[in-house]
Amino acid sequence: MTKMKKNEFRPNDYVVYPAHGVGQIVSIESQEIAGIPLELFVISFEKDKMTLRVPTHKATEIGMRSLSTPDVVSKAMTTLKGKAKVKRAMWSRRAQEYEQKINSGDLIAIAEVVRDLHRSDDQREQSYSERQLYEAALERLTREVAAVSGGDEILAAKKVDEVLVSRAA
Repeated sequence: MTKMKKNEFRPNDYVVYPAHGVGQIVSIESQEIAGIPLELFVISFEKDKMTLRVPTHKATEIGMRSLSTPDVVSKAMTTLKGKAKVKRAMWSRRAQEYEQKINSGDLIAIAEVVRDLHRSDDQREQSYSERQLYEAALERLTREVAAVSGGDEILAAKKVDEVLVSRAA
């Protein structure tokens, strides 16, 4: 990834913050912290009722990025159609990998988690932790698909679900 100009992000832009998913930049403010003037992005994650302040000079470094392009979204959808890859590793190790993918902020990696943990109705039950990871990944994917396509989360969820169901058939 190329180093971007510091003001690549602007107020009202939707961005993806690796550990929290899609948020919206509300404003850019200056604060003095320990005597050092800092410029901060104020990012609102409405769904989580959370506001985050991120130093503008650190944003790209920590992996904050613009929403995926429609092209990346369709790649993610194609990923969902793929066959689930379940490694034979211990669950704790797999769970850790899934968690890293979810928090990477990488839409394709998130789609892989959704694909690998998706269960159709006739498949075995998911454990509580599997379900938690699946839902976290699904929510990240759905929110970004929605934001890219104009904001309708219900529509986006339907779209993702249709892909998963068609795959299971």
